[in-house]
Amino acid sequence: MALPALSGVEAAKRLAAYAAVDRHVLKGSKLVGIGSGSTVPYVVDRIVQQGVEANKDRLFFPTGFQSKQLIIDAGLQLGDVDQYTRLDVCIDGADEVDAQLNSIKGGGACQLREKVLADMSDVWVTVADFRKNSEILGQNWKQGIPVEVVPFAYVQVMDRLQKAGGAPVLRMGKAKAGPVVSDNGNFIVDCPFPEEMMRDPFKLLTNLKLITGVVEVGLFCGLAKGAYFGNEDGTVTIRTLTGTEQIKEVPAEAPLN
Repeated sequence: MALPALSGVEAAKRLAAYAAVDRHVLKGSKLVGIGSGSTVPYVVDRIVQQGVEANKDRLFFPTGFQSKQLIIDAGLQLGDVDQYTRLDVCIDGADEVDAQLNSIKGGGACQLREKVLADMSDVWVTVADFRKNSEILGQNWKQGIPVEVVPFAYVQVMDRLQKAGGAPVLRMGKAKAGPVVSDNGNFIVDCPFPEEMMRDPFKLLTNLKLITGVVEVGLFCGLAKGAYFGNEDGTVTIRTLTGTEQIKEVPAEAPLN
């Protein structure tokens, strides 16, 4: 049975999400993190396809308002991070992923909660369409690194970011007057950096985290076990630290794990 038709990019997102769920949300996965972004609804869709019996003893942990609503609307059980210090698996979106599985996240202003769940998870993988697949961060994602900032300190932080070699811009709301406010009540500053600095994202992350007033940085380094990219031709590219694999076809129905 073939998957229902979707447009090119949406079809690619669905392929990546379905493949990741099939590989990582298994019978023994009881504590599951649900990330943020436009690919994540397909993650939840595939989990629901696994059936009521598979999901009855699972708890699902959201990274933000979007994923919380997806969990609730799907009839899945919400988990509370105040009660757990680890998760079995978390599947999250990404704005861009490099050859070493480092990623830029925070286009949806959820990077703090996303990183908390990523750090809690035994297995953290990202899902995205082919446009997010890069060799070096910043090649495709031109908006810059999302930096979550305490509102009281945003002017000072933007000055420090500029002196560090960046070009910071305070992210403004599209349906409100004023800046975007994260689920944590903070501002988001988008800051592009030159390619030579992006070639060492861990060093850049470390330096940015040392700026007073910075809450979290949308660079995720050394956390991912894999990255799944849906392609235009209907295949899925799986990138891990040990190599690359190609899936030629994703089944229409979720397998019984």
